[in-house]
Amino acid sequence: MKPIQDQIVLITGSTDGLGKAAAMKLASRGAVVLVHGRDRKRVDETVREVRRAGGQARGYVADFSELAQVRRLAGEVARENGRLDLLVNNAGIGGGSPSNAGRQTTPDGLELRFAVNYLSGFLLTRLVLPLLRAGAPSRVVNVSSVGQRAIDFDDVMLERAYEPMRAYRQSKLAQILFTIDLAEELGSEGITVNALHPASLMNTKMVMEWFGRASSTVEEGLDALLYVAESPEIDGVSGAYFDQKWRSRADAQAYDPAARARLKALSERLVGL
Repeated sequence: MKPIQDQIVLITGSTDGLGKAAAMKLASRGAVVLVHGRDRKRVDETVREVRRAGGQARGYVADFSELAQVRRLAGEVARENGRLDLLVNNAGIGGGSPSNAGRQTTPDGLELRFAVNYLSGFLLTRLVLPLLRAGAPSRVVNVSSVGQRAIDFDDVMLERAYEPMRAYRQSKLAQILFTIDLAEELGSEGITVNALHPASLMNTKMVMEWFGRASSTVEEGLDALLYVAESPEIDGVSGAYFDQKWRSRADAQAYDPAARARLKALSERLVGL
């Protein structure tokens, strides 16, 4: 990897929580950080905060519940940046508050958590691969979770049996299937792809809304994220799942080539690739 001060870094969902902490830290160490969020005001505020602290940042707005906005984001990033050295797919939503735990769909007709937590990151990564190739050696980090559940390919959109935790967990496992599949596809191109469970129940707004309590801190999650994003100890490591700083085993479905092929074909069809 290049020294951090020579890197251009895109962090999705970087106006709050772990994503914002990563943006602030990497910018403070010299990286050009591309801040993403779905709210223009919050994106602009985060960019100003980075700049006030002496860092470099550019802001991008896209709602990951709409695939058209993901495509627009990828186009804007490509036009304004010649390369990417690090992509952190961090944007996501939890199970919702107890008062808002019913099944929700996106404007594209997709189950909301599958779309935001997995499918939009799948599409964005595919669209910015030319930038990652231009920045190689480069890294992709998919912020997943230890909470995983096998995908039911007969009911991926959970139309027959919806439960918010199930929706969240299958979307997080989908990220890991994608991680392993893309790592195998890219091979020796100089782009590594890894998935990460940063920490359990960090003290973020999403966790407090969902569980009403925290058992770890954003700082703990940030420490793990930075390790997977930049540590020389894992140069060349690709297709791995990390539980914080340790290589671990995901749900068994992640290691099923047939399941990964099925998910890839479904994802390409849903996003129109």
